Amino acid sequence: MKKLILGMVFALFSLCAFAAVDINTATSEELQTLSGIGPEKAQAIIDYRIQHGPFKSVQDLQNVKGFGEKTIAKLGDDITVSSGRKTSAKKESQTDSNSAKSKTKEEKKK
Repeated sequence: MKKLILGMVFALFSLCAFAAVDINTATSEELQTLSGIGPEKAQAIIDYRIQHGPFKSVQDLQNVKGFGEKTIAKLGDDITVSSGRKTSAKKESQTDSNSAKSKTKEEKKK
């Protein structure tokens, strides 16, 4: 029974080790688990996120100093970008404004 439990625990940790790191949400420590990413590059990723908002794709990492196509290719499937991002308040405001304009035009047609 102990061997079964230990095996399950090991399997769980193994799965966690193979999970891709989300560059939009990862901490410095999490980013540093990636091959070739030390404290300086991890901080550069975080600084970029703070200044420019979330990454839209993994390829946006090229905009961060020290990252090129080769580095991104080397990281391969170890990195990902979350798809469940919230839109900015500015974009939501523009959407609401456009929606209101459309409704006004429809009302005028009636």
